[in-house]
Amino acid sequence: MYHSVDEAPSRAARGLSVAPVAFAEQMGVLADRGFEPVTTARLAAAWRAPARVPLPRRPVLITFDDGYESVHRHALPVLARHGFASTLFVSTGWLRGPYDTGGGLDTMLDWDQVRQLAAGQVEIGGHSHTHPQLDQLADATLDFELRHCAEIIAAELGTRPVSFAYPYGYSDRRVRAAVRAAGFAQSLAVGNGLARRRQGPYALQRITVRRTTGTEEFGRLVEGHAIGRAFAGDRALTKAYALVRRARQIRRKAIGTRV
Repeated sequence: MYHSVDEAPSRAARGLSVAPVAFAEQMGVLADRGFEPVTTARLAAAWRAPARVPLPRRPVLITFDDGYESVHRHALPVLARHGFASTLFVSTGWLRGPYDTGGGLDTMLDWDQVRQLAAGQVEIGGHSHTHPQLDQLADATLDFELRHCAEIIAAELGTRPVSFAYPYGYSDRRVRAAVRAAGFAQSLAVGNGLARRRQGPYALQRITVRRTTGTEEFGRLVEGHAIGRAFAGDRALTKAYALVRRARQIRRKAIGTRV
């Protein structure tokens, strides 16, 4: 899981970025070790019908969240050089253009750039409209975030998106059901673990690539080694914050009942 690929990202996006030289080295690791990147849609299709949609021997997902302009500027040429497929999950209200809500953390893609990415083996998926914590939204707002995102992508690209990624990685049973009802066939969380078929199509895990992720560590992670150690702190924080979010949900429901 990547976000921005930039040498000098904004302060707000720095923690979500990797340097272009590091990204190029990491893609070189994948190529050298015989990994074959696939789109999220192809992975899910293969797991649903393996006889009809076979996977390569060493499949890997390369994904980008949010929609930073640096993905077009720095990542696309590297991906094209290797012939790698990938998936970009866009928050439609963050992209430059007629739907921009001003929430982007750095320079964001415009729709012409998104179309160029789509023409270069990049699957375009949904990432909500304004990038909220979906599990904290009322049903109507949640439905709007999902459907408006899908409708904008379909209007701009001529194809309705089939893959989704949860903003911040947060979801629960209600959110996953809403994502499915909005027409998405599969969705990615974070989890910092390898994606497994048993996770189901709406809770597939990804590994975060940080700015501090070195080439050797990246190699270990994509081979499935030392993931637990590398993300032990992240997982502890995620569990603690899950309790906070759950408490907020209970409080919101209680207030709604009293009203």
